[in-house]
Amino acid sequence: MNKGLLELMDEGVAQLFIKETNQRKIIGTVGALQFEVIQYRLLHEYGASVDYEPMPLHKACWITCDDQQAFKDFLLRRSQDMAKDKHGNWVFLAQSSWALQMAQENHPKVKFFFTSELN
Repeated sequence: MNKGLLELMDEGVAQLFIKETNQRKIIGTVGALQFEVIQYRLLHEYGASVDYEPMPLHKACWITCDDQQAFKDFLLRRSQDMAKDKHGNWVFLAQSSWALQMAQENHPKVKFFFTSELN
């Protein structure tokens, strides 16, 4: 399954995020049909039967910060919303537009990117 997920993500089918708190894998897609395609391909190309459950996420935001203490504070306060992408970059998983707006307002030194332009 892991090999299949990594190869499918390399094809650009979706984005893979790994939650920092529990190492749970989260697949980010544009639409629900992509999950079915991933599930089908994992089964038929890699022999891996997987189930998925939808998560109520608004947006994934890649983040950086030049101020190490401000970044540390952000990671501590938002630990439940943090993941890393396949390259090890930090990603804030906003559950709503309001949560994203509050994170941006409460942490003005943190820069939010809406595409993975860090790589």
